[in-house]
Amino acid sequence: QVQLVESGGGLVQAGGSLTLSCVASGMAFNSAAMGWFRQAPGKERAFVAAITGIVTSGTPVANSVRGRYTISRDNAKNTGYLQMDKQTPEDTCVYYCAGLGESSPSRDSSNYDDWGEGAQVTVSA
Repeated sequence: QVQLVESGGGLVQAGGSLTLSCVASGMAFNSAAMGWFRQAPGKERAFVAAITGIVTSGTPVANSVRGRYTISRDNAKNTGYLQMDKQTPEDTCVYYCAGLGESSPSRDSSNYDDWGEGAQVTVSA
């Protein structure tokens, strides 16, 4: 059974940084693309960033976080990361990691097979 578990969420002041982690189990992590999405209250889930599987090239990033967020992964630890810098109150959301059973990343949440429970990130003004 596939499990994705996020951690690292919390409260941060505007301009601050947080790093989310996503530990995967029960899946061929090395060959799976990983994505991060976020959802604010009353809004649809939105793409944040994604990263390829075996070959870590091609990391699509949403325009809203480009230059501030960095996605990475450590295949030896079955873990993905989302480094979030220069945060603003508009970044306050529940953040989800997702796994895709192929190497090519996708911006479309419907393409992802497995999801974590989510991690709350709150940015205060």
